[in-house]
Amino acid sequence: MIEIEAVLDDFGVLRACKASGHSGAGKAGNDIVCAAVSVLLRTAFSTLSNRNGITVQGEAPEKGQFWLKADYNADGKGFLFAVGAFLIEGLNSIAQEYPKNCKFVVVT
Repeated sequence: MIEIEAVLDDFGVLRACKASGHSGAGKAGNDIVCAAVSVLLRTAFSTLSNRNGITVQGEAPEKGQFWLKADYNADGKGFLFAVGAFLIEGLNSIAQEYPKNCKFVVVT
């Protein structure tokens, strides 16, 4: 199972996200749950990495592991809020559709 945790600050802005595990929904290279989670996390990281007002750190140190941490100033707050909301909606949707393969929690 993939376990994912997103951390929001008091304003509902994404501050961190970590994912670990393997979904077991298919063979390696053909796992739809893993692919969906990976695309969302990598795209969010890439999108945030190129935005003024946002500093993001993260890595995928090995298969089945990913983390990111984000910081922002006034110029980046709205964009980070929007990307975080999109990411949370996507991850929540995957977890609801595949509850045996993906667990997602949001910490505020």
